[in-house]
Amino acid sequence: MKLKEFQASLSGGSPPEGIHRVLQALWHDAKGDWDEAHRIAQSVQGRNGAWVHGYLHRKEGDLSNAEYWYSRAGKRNPGTSLEWEWEQIVKYFL
Repeated sequence: MKLKEFQASLSGGSPPEGIHRVLQALWHDAKGDWDEAHRIAQSVQGRNGAWVHGYLHRKEGDLSNAEYWYSRAGKRNPGTSLEWEWEQIVKYFL
């Protein structure tokens, strides 16, 4: 699956079958369901879940919490637009 296909799937009612849980979280985030995105990200152990968790808290505006999760992921707050970061994370996991 490519980014454009993933983005096209946002017109549907559920995430594409068989995608990684972090992509499911990002799919729900893009659909405006931050709570479901956060719930899924919390359920993913390790750096992958922490990266998405950091992004979600950055989006929420809770920057200190975001920094904590970015550090758990071994990442830094990119300081870019949220849209750019979302795309970069999606591309990484696709």
